[in-house]
Amino acid sequence: MFLQIEEIIFGVLLLFALLILLSILASAIRIIPEYQRAVKFRLGRVVGVVGPGLVFIIPVIETIVTYDLRVEVVDVPAQKTLTKDNVEVTVDAAIYLRVFEPLKTALTVRNHVPAVAIYASSTLRDVIGMVELDTLLTHRDEIAKKIAAVVDEHVTPWGVKVTAVAIKDIKLPDVLLRAMASQAEAERVRRAKITLASAEYEASKIYLDAAERYSQNPTAVQLRMIDALIEIARERNLIIVTPPTFEYVALPLAVKKERDEK
Repeated sequence: MFLQIEEIIFGVLLLFALLILLSILASAIRIIPEYQRAVKFRLGRVVGVVGPGLVFIIPVIETIVTYDLRVEVVDVPAQKTLTKDNVEVTVDAAIYLRVFEPLKTALTVRNHVPAVAIYASSTLRDVIGMVELDTLLTHRDEIAKKIAAVVDEHVTPWGVKVTAVAIKDIKLPDVLLRAMASQAEAERVRRAKITLASAEYEASKIYLDAAERYSQNPTAVQLRMIDALIEIARERNLIIVTPPTFEYVALPLAVKKERDEK
């Protein structure tokens, strides 16, 4: 009886020891994907960068900190700032970054993503404060590249690379939006009037040239009048009586009328 109890206790202890051993082995084995790297520490000292693939660590004695090497997109909180010409704008932006030296990142910055986002928001306000509103609206890409260059220069010692900054939206005050809409409408009206005036000017030159030609050749005037009368007669189905000087016009029209009636 006592022997069976001892065997049961021994079996339970053996199973418990086996479970502990398996848990230790599981914690000692890490799999690092291709897009990640891990910084290994042994008793608090840096051993090096390990991965990708199968990585072994000594439980309790060694630890690792994993970093993703892929590009991360970080939203920069909307920033209210003044342009150079004292116009208040609200700018939404996003920053694209990636870790290229995990060892530097592990040793120089605690949370690299929020750190880069905060510095980018400050840089965004500074850069926008140096440009006027028209420049901000028309050269958005150039300003974004300038912000990216400034931020990248600051965070490179952290082992982080800023690949791009995108200005997603620029919100203007409602009063300014209404003023810009009125200005755009006035500009469209001005262009329409200029186009109409140019057309009138070109038409007047053509009319003047035609008048000079008609004044030099009375026959041309009569031919033009004949053509106009023929058009009127064709559209209205009429017989037009002309003065004696245009007797040669009435005959063709009368013949046309007679043919139409038949």
